[in-house]
Amino acid sequence: MKTERRQLSTAEERRETVLRTAIGAFAARGYFGTTTTEVAKAAGISQAYVYRLFPNKEVLFTAVVEHCFLRVRAALEGGAAQAASSAPEAVLASMGDAYAHLISDNDLMLVQLHAQAAAVSEPAVREAVRAGYARSVEYVRGASGGSEEQVQQFFATGMLCHLLVSIDAEAIPAPWTRTLTAGIMHY
Repeated sequence: MKTERRQLSTAEERRETVLRTAIGAFAARGYFGTTTTEVAKAAGISQAYVYRLFPNKEVLFTAVVEHCFLRVRAALEGGAAQAASSAPEAVLASMGDAYAHLISDNDLMLVQLHAQAAAVSEPAVREAVRAGYARSVEYVRGASGGSEEQVQQFFATGMLCHLLVSIDAEAIPAPWTRTLTAGIMHY
């Protein structure tokens, strides 16, 4: 009879599991409303083990924010690779489409919104959000070859997408929602 050995996950694998789990927890209740106990329970580990991986909630949340920005970057890279041409407009449109697909995962979008809100009063979160946007803007600028105005418009449209999705604007048949949603694709 063959005996199977149980393979334990490494700390790095557990860390990744906690990050993925924490996205859902922080998406649901934000930085201020989520406890490390909730994250630990969702990940199926003890709170003490969460603290072995992340010294405190702030470090955990900023790691989640950085993880989300990595996912955004991967989506933007995929979009740039799929562009119909190398013209800035084509590359930006393709990256925008890839981003729209990505934020159809509402958890990722909600973490971004909660991070922006927490950044107002939490310096470490503010720094994580700033660093993530700095890397994202520089990537979009370089990959698209777009002008300052085009890159700014790209990010402004992304922020508008966050607002429209978070308030479910498409469900409201009113002139103001038609104005804000015109030309914006959601999945």
